[in-house]
Amino acid sequence: MQTPAVPNGDVSWWWRDLGGIPSPRPALSGDIDADVAIVGAGYTGLWTAYYLKTLQPDLRITVLEQRFAGFGASGRNGGWLTNEITGGRERYAAARGVDAANAHQRALNETVDEVIAVAAREGIDADIVKGGEFEIARAPAQLARLRAAAADTAAWAHTDIDVLDGAQVASRIAVDGVLGGIWHPHCARVHPAKLVRGLAGVVEGLGVTICENTRVLEISPGTAVTSHGTVTAAHVIRATEGFTADLRGEHRTWLPMNSSMIVTEPLPASFWDSVGWEGRETLGDFAHVYMYAQRTADDRIAFGGRGVPYRYGSRVDTDGSTQQRTIASLTRLLRDFFPDAADTPIAHAWAGVLGVPRDWAATVGHDPATGLGWAGGYVGTGVTATNLAGRTLADLVLGRDTDLVHLPWVGQKAKKWEVEPLRWIAVNAIYTAYGLADRVELSRSSARTAWPASVADWVAGR
Repeated sequence: MQTPAVPNGDVSWWWRDLGGIPSPRPALSGDIDADVAIVGAGYTGLWTAYYLKTLQPDLRITVLEQRFAGFGASGRNGGWLTNEITGGRERYAAARGVDAANAHQRALNETVDEVIAVAAREGIDADIVKGGEFEIARAPAQLARLRAAAADTAAWAHTDIDVLDGAQVASRIAVDGVLGGIWHPHCARVHPAKLVRGLAGVVEGLGVTICENTRVLEISPGTAVTSHGTVTAAHVIRATEGFTADLRGEHRTWLPMNSSMIVTEPLPASFWDSVGWEGRETLGDFAHVYMYAQRTADDRIAFGGRGVPYRYGSRVDTDGSTQQRTIASLTRLLRDFFPDAADTPIAHAWAGVLGVPRDWAATVGHDPATGLGWAGGYVGTGVTATNLAGRTLADLVLGRDTDLVHLPWVGQKAKKWEVEPLRWIAVNAIYTAYGLADRVELSRSSARTAWPASVADWVAGR
């Protein structure tokens, strides 16, 4: 099927839905002093500024952003405010014990509700609906992984999952060919750009300065050197997520992984009468190259997946454009899930980057000796984790001995990614193998995971 050309890039459809790229705030106008300099005006940076200001209103905080607040993943993501632990509970349990891993899960559950509460309190209308999260299986091998994951998840505290058969899933979201699913309540659908735009406005109202079109070139203790001057501050926080590789000395810290999305035109009432999805749950699957989707407030389907996972040399995009073959593959998959949407045009396509540490586990930290702090590496689960990171960074910067500063991700550091061309070869080989495994599994009745996926897991270090 020939996929017609659709609007592509322009950062994201989420921003187009708000009228396009916002008018820029002023850039940094020269050298200044501050108490805290935050590099990156996405969710991590803005949440950190928000909690610092609410805890200590007299702090002088400057947020430095190379384009505009929400330009990166915060304004492009799938809109999943979910409790997922990046990297898995087992990693934290092995390093810090089962109680620490359970505490982290409880903290993320509570963070979902914290974001919802702050949005309500601050008057941020971000189309939030807490309908929970579905992950489904559409092939026998996917179903076997789902059941294994359900059994493992149920053994941990605070996970609160329900396991459903295919008919039970279809009664709530009628995905074609669904065999089973897992649902949990700790997830909400959000409009990402509305959330980040609203949060930026609230932070400014608290007295935080946001300097846009100000690229940070280098971070060192006490300083953030930018294209428009140097900010001198006792604390400098790196909140650059997928764009971290652009900073001097950070090229191999986190790998910028690409993820792409499409969104349909609004679907008619007859479609929703057939499909359901009345709970506005987020929707994912147990494929190796997994998808993620939501039903938007205006009755579209926003549908995402990997596409081309990585650009050589950790290059990142400038406007969110994705590849035509990625648009075509996502469109085919969406219509495979929902055949009744086959005649509904795709309204927009875009892409973004997310930060991937070598151990695939998110981290947050602050060195009181140097004043340098960081958070990120969310591997696609950052809508919730950024808020937890922001609260944790605020406590670390202010020297507060709270439960948050003892969570197992605090201070965790991963080894650096391999040099090129090794990481380009490895990452593209991993996702090529995962894609092959998905095609094999969908074409057969075996419940065994296809062997290319096992090889890819080993290479990835998962």
